[in-house]
Parts: sequence; structure tokens; C-alpha cells
Amino acid sequence: MKLRCLAPKAALIVGLGSFFLAASASAGPIFFDTLSSGFVGGSACVPPALGSTCFNSTSGAGATIGFIADPPAAALGNVNYGNFTLVCPTCTTTAGGIGAFFPALTFNLVVHDITDNTFGTFVGTAAAGSVFLDASTMTFNWVPLQLGPGTAGASGGSGSFGTTSFNIILQTRIVNPTSGAQIGSSTVQGSIDDGVVPEPATLGLVGSALLVLGIFRRRILPQAS
Repeated sequence: MKLRCLAPKAALIVGLGSFFLAASASAGPIFFDTLSSGFVGGSACVPPALGSTCFNSTSGAGATIGFIADPPAAALGNVNYGNFTLVCPTCTTTAGGIGAFFPALTFNLVVHDITDNTFGTFVGTAAAGSVFLDASTMTFNWVPLQLGPGTAGASGGSGSFGTTSFNIILQTRIVNPTSGAQIGSSTVQGSIDDGVVPEPATLGLVGSALLVLGIFRRRILPQAS
């Protein structure tokens, strides 16, 4: 008799659990890439392993800053938009006195929001600086710090990010040619938020479900004791 009584309640609890799982899985990843990014006045990388677009030093030792863009990927939360890669084969340490010198640089980090079919651009600027094997003074400062939601930061005239926000950290410091998790590589970091929040009606259903579960718990436990 008790088993027949508990069966409908157990079925309802399982159903409510499925509802919670479905609600928690409603937010999905955003597909994006940064393949259209590049230096203003830059050129194709030589060798191509440095990325798709590069800028060469203008004095001192021969050095190159390249950018390896992110291919199409799905992400939500913290993301990497790509990597700057610095090489200087003939540089020495600061004490050795042989370094490379770059002019002021501008970099357009173009984000393609594939999910919403929209493009937006973070613009990074770096003051003129120097690079040695043990030091680098190159730092990119980004504006804006967010693309979206809606048309904020969208390019191309009619694009919209919908509820999606692409965020970027304020600065990306270019590490020296012998530093970094990957030697000479500096990651452009940020985050993606799809803006999905539970609607009031959904929150009401969740509250009601929790109340029902509490009532069943009080009724079931005395019978089991």
C-alpha cells in the first residue's frame, strides 16, 4: 500500500528534477571567431607560423609581433580571443644592449559573433616601445571593453548581438620573447555572456515546485520511520 502511495510522488519528484535540469541547461554556448583581426598597417606573417597578420620592428634588432586568431569555437564564460606572438632571433638581454624597437601600434580585434551573425571590433593601441630577451615595454590598451548587447560595438551597419556580451580585459601586455606559457606568446583574454536569466514565470514555477517537494517530504518521512 505504501509503495502505491509513494509511486506518484516519486514520479513527480523525478519530473521536477528533469524540469530543473532543463532550466539549468537553457543557456547555450556562443559560436565566434576572430579570424578577421589584424594590425593597422601590418602585413602577412613570415613565417606563417607567427599568425595571419604581423608587424615588424622599425629599428634595432629584427623582431616581429604576430597574431594567431581564434578559429570558430563555442564558448561561454572566460575565453581567449587569440594570441600575440613575439620573436626576436638576434635580441640579447637588456644588459647585452641589443633590442628591437617598435613604433606606436594599432590592432583591430574583430569578433565575429557567428551565433548572431554580427561583427564587432575591439581596438587596441600600444605606445612605441622596446623588446629585449628579458624585457618588453609593449602593452595594448583596449576600447571599448564590451561589445553588445544589442548593436553596441556592432560593425557593418545593421548587425545586432542580441543579448550576447563580448568583454575584454583592459590591457594585454606583450611578454618578452623568452616568457609566457607558450614562449613569446601573450593571450588576449575576455569573457562571453549570453544574457539569459530566468523569467519571473519560471522563477514562480521553481518556487511552487520546491513548496510541493517540502510537503511531500513531511508526508513521506513519517511513513518510512
